[in-house]
Amino acid sequence: MLFSSSFAAPEQAAPSAISEYKLGPGDEIKILVVGSPDLSLDFILSDAGTISFPFLGEIYVKQMTASKLEAYLQGRLSQGYLVNPQVNVRIVKYRPFFVTGEVVRPGGYPYQPALTAYMAVTLAGGFTERAARRDLLVIHEDDPDHEPREIGLSDRVRPGDIIVVEESFF
Repeated sequence: MLFSSSFAAPEQAAPSAISEYKLGPGDEIKILVVGSPDLSLDFILSDAGTISFPFLGEIYVKQMTASKLEAYLQGRLSQGYLVNPQVNVRIVKYRPFFVTGEVVRPGGYPYQPALTAYMAVTLAGGFTERAARRDLLVIHEDDPDHEPREIGLSDRVRPGDIIVVEESFF
């Protein structure tokens, strides 16, 4: 019980970030079906946002949360496959984020929960000499307009985001 209570504290700090995270292409998930090791598998979401699950075939999971996918799989598996299936979905690896512009090593990087723009720039080797250190833009993957928005160094980065570090004009 001691382990359980000490583990719960960090999750309580940002419960909405965990529970509302929407799956997308490139995410790696683990699906555990209790008592059915043949149905307990790892998946990387395809570029179409799908997985191919035994018995159920191709399933579109893009924009689902882990809990919605659990409920969906429990419902589908209970329709003639398993009696009272218990399903757990865990995100093993998030899709990458990207940093471009005036950084030492532009490119894609593995996402880590609670990542800030400053941490992302640091992973990309830091600012170049020509970087406008306060002029950062972000393009959120889920923004239908792909409109760049200003972001501060302490603002959170999401999986799939593109961070643009602009050039400074003296």
